[in-house]
Amino acid sequence: MPVTDQPENEARSEGRSGNDAAGIGGLHLLPLPGVPLIAAGDDLVALTLAALSRAGVTPCAGDVLVYAQKIVSKAEGRSVDLRDVKPSPRACELAARADKDPRLVELILSESADVIRVRPGVIIVEHRSGLILANAGIDRSNVGDDRVLLLPRDADASACGLREGLAARGGLDVGVLIIDSIGRAWRNGTIGTAIGASGLTTLLDLRGHPDLFGRALETTEVGRGDEIASAASLVMGQAAESYPIVLVSGLAPAPRTGSAHDLLRSKAKDLFR
Repeated sequence: MPVTDQPENEARSEGRSGNDAAGIGGLHLLPLPGVPLIAAGDDLVALTLAALSRAGVTPCAGDVLVYAQKIVSKAEGRSVDLRDVKPSPRACELAARADKDPRLVELILSESADVIRVRPGVIIVEHRSGLILANAGIDRSNVGDDRVLLLPRDADASACGLREGLAARGGLDVGVLIIDSIGRAWRNGTIGTAIGASGLTTLLDLRGHPDLFGRALETTEVGRGDEIASAASLVMGQAAESYPIVLVSGLAPAPRTGSAHDLLRSKAKDLFR
């Protein structure tokens, strides 16, 4: 899989489409240059169109724009000053068990539908969105001062709004994916994970399709949204790289309806809680 992370790539400077730059059958990942630090109320659609113009690239129908959760949350004003938070008795009790700031724990509880596990350093919860997350996905990195950043209230709705704005104001027919770095049960390390999506299939059902020997697949469902998310995360970076929007082109054709919610395993089928 060719990964391009240099904004001055020749194909882009000539204004070719993402798919042309990728080549037939190739997957191309382009981190958009020049995206500024985001503040509450910033217009992500306008910033995306400006970044695409700087890169000299016009997305093709079916390409996907991948957004880091942080910039979506910041634009939506989802930051909270911990100095304004008053912890409840339950938050204080859990904070003692988890060795965490009680004010942070209060926010974790307010963002959660259920507390699943608690140990020093981490609280595993079911987020209101249905995601199973450490600390409700609340983040202090790259925020500044005594503030923390919450996840979007409805990341699928956020993705839908971005897609509609890009279509209306830029004439773009693209999918939109919002991603975050999330840990996994039984594995060390975080990976890019889809938390919001619009205009693409996130869960690709291959059941009934023939394998190489003509035998019908019985259980295969591909987490396509998470695969795209983890690929984009490689070029976004996790620290000070400042590439929070990535254009993914050259994807194999697939139906273009779906949401990040499609990737959530129902509690009835969850063997690990």
